[in-house]
Parts: sequence; structure tokens; C-alpha cells
Amino acid sequence: MKLLLIEDEVKTLLSLKQGLEEEQWAVDIAYDGSMGFQLATRNTYALIISDIILPGMNGLELCRKLRTADITTPILLLTALGTTDDKIDGLDAGADDYLAKPFELRELLARVRALTRRSAAQPAYTGSTLALADLTLNPDTKLVTRAGQEITLTAKEFQLLDYLLRNQGRVVSKAELAEKIWDVTFDTGTNVIEVYVNFLRKKIDRDFEPKLLHTQIGMGYVLKVMA
Repeated sequence: MKLLLIEDEVKTLLSLKQGLEEEQWAVDIAYDGSMGFQLATRNTYALIISDIILPGMNGLELCRKLRTADITTPILLLTALGTTDDKIDGLDAGADDYLAKPFELRELLARVRALTRRSAAQPAYTGSTLALADLTLNPDTKLVTRAGQEITLTAKEFQLLDYLLRNQGRVVSKAELAEKIWDVTFDTGTNVIEVYVNFLRKKIDRDFEPKLLHTQIGMGYVLKVMA
């Protein structure tokens, strides 16, 4: 499998490229967002790794354009901006994960393994449409609708909704979601799961009735029609 690495600092780019290639990854490189967008739309990658601060088109703009173009390849953003608001901006733009600089290569490699495992597992969908009330999800076409209205989700939001629909009526813990969706052990110091649940809730519930995605305080989340 091949990765796309987008980074304008040549020294950093070459160092990361070498580290990834030593782990047997094939790596394409781009020095700016525009070049990265062209490569991402012309080729198939297991993962896109991009800095946020880039010339031409920054990493957030790149994420948005790729998602608008229906490119569902997982995206890992790298940046020196490490506040919670910065992370939320990246996730809201369509990124699947966020790694703040400085970081150790082994942490990057762990994120790469986790994201590519999830990506590789996606074809295992059964193909039968999943539904709850007027919410539907088609695993093959990746089409999600509510009350007949198409809803656009990021790749990670789609995986989250798919898992909750397959487990509808059952309270799913944050630890289970971390393992099944992110392939990581749940870290109590991060709010990434809450962020994604909120993103998903806004898209499938905010403009519709009845509300389907519910928080069970201290336990997790459940997708169901409340009695």
C-alpha cells in the first residue's frame, strides 16, 4: 500500500519519508497543498499525511476539498498548533486524526497503522442497508439519508454511524468505540470521541425528529428511538 506525504519543510519531509519507507511503506510526496490535492485525486492511497501550514492551499482547505470531491481516504494532519480548538478545526474539516508537533516517529507509525487498518477493513461491509426510523445507511454506496434527505459524512463519521447502527439499541462505551473505530486503547485525556459523536449528532439529528443518537452519562452512546 502507498501513502501520500504532504509537507513543505524539506528536512522534515525527507526524514518522515525515510522513516515510513523503513517500515515498508511506499511514499509519494508533495511540497504544497495544491500538488497534494492533484496527487490525492489521481491516485489511490491507504492514507494521506499532511501538514496544516502549507503554501498555496493549507491542510484544512485540502481536507475540505478532498471530502467535497468524495475522496474518503483517511487523513492524518500534522501541525505545531496543538490546542483543542485547533484539533476540532482539523476534525471538522474532514481529517480522521491529528498529531501535534513535535512527535516521535514511533507515535506517527502507530497512528499510520491504526488508520490504515481501519481503511483496509472497510470492504468487509455486508452490503445490506442499515436503518433506524427514517435514517438509512448503505455500506456499498456509502449513501446516508434521513427522511429521504442525503447526509454527507466524513469517512470516520460514516464508520461511527455504521457501528452504532449495527449495535442499535445497545449502549456502546467510549472504550469500545476507541477500539473498534480508532483501533486504539481509550485515552481518558482526549475528547476525540465526544467531538465525533457531536459532529454526527448535528448531521443526523439536529434538523430531524425523533432524535436518535443519545448519550448515556457515564456509560456511552446509544442509537435508538426513545419510547
